[in-house]
Amino acid sequence: MSAHAEAHAHAGHPPEAHRSSRVEATTLGMLLFIASEVMLFGSFFTAYFFVRVVDQAPAWPPAGFELPVFVAGVNTAILVTSSFTMHWALQAIKRGNRAGLQAGLVLTFALGLTFLLTQGREYSRIGFAPHDEAFGTIFYGLTGLHGAHVFVGLSLLLMATIRAFRGHFTAEHHHGVEIPGIYWHFVDVMWIIVYATVYIL
Repeated sequence: MSAHAEAHAHAGHPPEAHRSSRVEATTLGMLLFIASEVMLFGSFFTAYFFVRVVDQAPAWPPAGFELPVFVAGVNTAILVTSSFTMHWALQAIKRGNRAGLQAGLVLTFALGLTFLLTQGREYSRIGFAPHDEAFGTIFYGLTGLHGAHVFVGLSLLLMATIRAFRGHFTAEHHHGVEIPGIYWHFVDVMWIIVYATVYIL
């Protein structure tokens, strides 16, 4: 095709953008954003382990600090379950099952909200504050950072749920479900790491 003919062909609309990746631009953008979030969490984990090394306490957490390991474990199970319901919602819309999509999103949102409310309740009963020694600061810093990400994830899920009930998604077009799903799975995996590091190790 000559340059004149190509220009005439694209006169009414811009040419299709060239892509160097097989991954959709929106998905790639979310993955790159998550990579930056991993580095953010990594800095907090570095501070956490630095505090442990410097403190050199024979027991961890230090004396005077007690963590509700059982409650946090139940909360972990709740959040892990929400990953399965999120996966169910995405697979449902890929099959054209709108009712499954709606149910999956509602369940995921409810489980995520339960997790966040339980964490808030834990804060109110835990017995120490962020200014109580280095352990209190890093504990609230790590769990609070994750809680903020859960809140963002819930906001994305709420928008996706509203759109799902308005009939916006189809088996061919479901990026509005897939992108929040990727973020939600990241939030879940990160909590497992936080729980294992702070509450168990």
